[in-house]
Order: sequence, then structure tokens, then C-alpha cells
Amino acid sequence: MLKPAVVIDSGSHFTRGGFAGQEQPQCVLRTVLVHPHSAQQHLPATESTGGWAAAPLSYPLKYGVVEDWDAMRALWSHLFCCCLKVPPEEHPVLLAESPSCPAADREKAAEVLFEGFGVPALHVANTGFLSLCAHGRVTGLAVEAGAAMSHVTSVCGGRTLRKGSRCLGVAGEQLSRHLQRLLLESPREPSVLQALTKAALTRLKEQCCYVSLDYERDLWERGSHHPARFQTPDGHWITLGKERFCCPEPLFRPELLHHSCPGLHQLAGQSLQSVPDHARRHILGNIVLSGGSSMFPGFPERMCLELNLLFQGAGVHVEVLANPKRGTAAWAGGSMAASLTSFQHTWMTKGEYQEHGAEYVHTKFQ
Repeated sequence: MLKPAVVIDSGSHFTRGGFAGQEQPQCVLRTVLVHPHSAQQHLPATESTGGWAAAPLSYPLKYGVVEDWDAMRALWSHLFCCCLKVPPEEHPVLLAESPSCPAADREKAAEVLFEGFGVPALHVANTGFLSLCAHGRVTGLAVEAGAAMSHVTSVCGGRTLRKGSRCLGVAGEQLSRHLQRLLLESPREPSVLQALTKAALTRLKEQCCYVSLDYERDLWERGSHHPARFQTPDGHWITLGKERFCCPEPLFRPELLHHSCPGLHQLAGQSLQSVPDHARRHILGNIVLSGGSSMFPGFPERMCLELNLLFQGAGVHVEVLANPKRGTAAWAGGSMAASLTSFQHTWMTKGEYQEHGAEYVHTKFQ
């Protein structure tokens, strides 16, 4: 492969793209398309969309599943032609795949990239595995807290253990709505809070919220937490108290959002229990965090604390690896992997696609 691979990580909120060997994605697009004139025309929402305020929007990817392939194709076309400025037929593509991605979507992605874009080769990799790669590991447990979903993935020797994968329907999107409800329930000026845009609410969450190491104590003991102030885009000030640590707590206590499933740390424990005995101890020493919702201050420490409580009788001390750039770990892991000489034999070539069809992706990338 003479030309560097293009690495694409399409999430429910953002699509990241760049070249193998780069430390950070070259471009980040919102995974949203606008339809200014007709259902057949798509423009990336990152374009100047001021004139399209009333135009319908497409969200092609939801919860790891592609719902609009025409919009997805238009987004990737913009990524290749306008952002990276390269002809796709000259560059292999490494595509990051959500653990929630159905088999049909994997086949369709291969079809679109090989037939629609003419790429010479393709590699499809689980985001959990790529997050481990970003930390220099091929064996471990990836705990991903993203925008729409959170996932736990066990990987052994570069192979994703499907029975060890778990998902949680609590992530950044749900936490933002939770924060808004918490603020509206507090004795503040409701008109200021109701006027908060989604973007401002996200900034408020990212700048002011944190994960508590002792939720019950912080909730009931006066003086155990400190307020924070946030200035809205229109100049008003909002003061946050307990909302600061109550916002991300559903990651560990989904029941706060009326979810009956276990918390992220408990799902990690379940995933680890599904790993063969001989590999479990090694995986326990290689637990990595990734995703934007893992960036809350206190999140790594809380995850470490909870996992050590779960495995306190196992005779091991669990440590959690939290790279400061873990928000884009899946993309960075893809960039790192695709640049390795040893990786080059793993590509699915266009010739293999033409010979075996799109379903060959399941054989090639297990």
C-alpha cells in the first residue's frame, strides 16, 4: 500500500477522519446532514447552515446502527473530497465499527466503500479493540462511554470476545438531558435554563460536572462539594451545586434514569467473568477507558474504585488506564494500527470483495 490509509470513525454525534500515522484526526464532522432543497440533496451540517434553519436534518447513525445510507454516503464523500482532499480509490480505508453494529451494516459499509467509492482495500475494526491499540495493547478490556451508547469489550490477543461485549444505553446524550432536568427542578430562573441550546448544555456539562467518588456522602453531607458558575451564551450566569456530580452518576447507577440494567462498572465485571480463566488476570491489568463521556473528572478513579470492590477477593489490584486524549482513542488506535507494517496483511482487498462478495467481511474480520 503506497498511499497512507484513511481512518474513519463515525459515531452517532461526530465523524472523525484522517490518515494512518497521525496522532489526531485531521477533520471532525458532525454526523448530521441537512436537506436544503430536496430529499435527494445532502449537505454536511458542518457547512454554513444558517440559511437552512428550517431545513430537515438527517442523523444517519443512531446507537451504532446506520439508518440512512444515502446520508452516510454523502458524509463520507464530503470527508474524502472536501476535508481530506484525496481520491478514495487511491487509499485503503480502516473503518472503526461500534460494538452495537449489526452484521448487515458491516456488509453494507463494504459495499458502499468498494463499489460506491472504489477504495482499493478495507479493514473493519471494533472500536473497543482500537481503543486498546491506542494504549499499546492487544489484550485487555475497553470501557467506552460515548455520546449515544456506552460499551464494554473484552479483547484477547487482538481478537474481540463477542460473548464478553456489553452495552449500556446511558451516555453523553442521556446525561445532557438528565442535567437539564436536574437544573429545571432547582429553584433557579427557568427561562434562562429553558433557553439553553443543546450545544450550550453540552459545554456546561463538560466544564462543570464531575464523577463523585462517594456519591451518597456528597449527596447528603453539606459542604462535601463546591458550586461552579457557568456563563450562558446570552450572558446569564448559572450556578451548579449537586447537579455537578448528579449528572454523570447514571453511568454507574442507571436506575437514576429508570434503566433496569447494571452500571458500567458492573457490566465490566460481567465481561471479565466471561473471559477464560487463563486470560482474566492479564485482562484485569489492561483496562482502558475511551470516549468523550469518560472525560469527566473523577471517572477513572471511580471506575478503578468500583472494579477493585468487585474483584476484592481475586487477589489482584485493578488499575485503569486513562489517556488524557481518550476522547478520540478509537480513531487514534486505528491510525496507529493501520500504520504498522505487520498490519498490512490484514486488509480485505477489492479483488477479494469481487471474488467473495460483501459477506466476506465476517470471515476476514472476526
